[in-house]
Amino acid sequence: MFVSGLKCQGEFTFVHRRNGERMKMWNLNRAGTWLMKRVGHWTTRLTRGVPLFGHWDTELHITNLVTNAGLAVVAARLVGATVDPADTLAVGTGTTAAAAGDTALETEITDSGLARATDAAPTFETTSVTNDTAVVNYLWTASGAKAITEAGVLTQDSGGDLLSRQVFASVGVVSGDTFEATWKFQVTTS
Repeated sequence: MFVSGLKCQGEFTFVHRRNGERMKMWNLNRAGTWLMKRVGHWTTRLTRGVPLFGHWDTELHITNLVTNAGLAVVAARLVGATVDPADTLAVGTGTTAAAAGDTALETEITDSGLARATDAAPTFETTSVTNDTAVVNYLWTASGAKAITEAGVLTQDSGGDLLSRQVFASVGVVSGDTFEATWKFQVTTS
């Protein structure tokens, strides 16, 4: 049976803490996101602080891009094919806008306590119907300074399929900072 309009959509949430205090981050709105996709990531530096393009908040919220490879992973899991679960999280410093054809992060961070990490206990939550949303989450503690600008979910600790990728305004972390990334993937027919 074919279900018309079946789709996988997601949301990415990022929380950055320094000395236990939540740090404010720039959240692009639709106008800012539109501009970034057309002109490039550097536009976030120009639009930061301009209310027309976004707002400051202690959480970064982004509608998640599910890649073509990610859709293939979801389809394979629906029919019971043997594929690795998408429970590995990664961050990087790439600035090229996320695209459906992405197969990896542009510049993945592999040091400073920010290497790929696996959510040992992914969960489900109810968004529209019971257990329609998968949730993967990880809390990193930085051991060095980095400017994080991209994040993604993959199927393996090394290589693997990229389920999702997102690019955002630079978040500077220093040694001792923690940040928590949460991805929610809802399967829906609307």
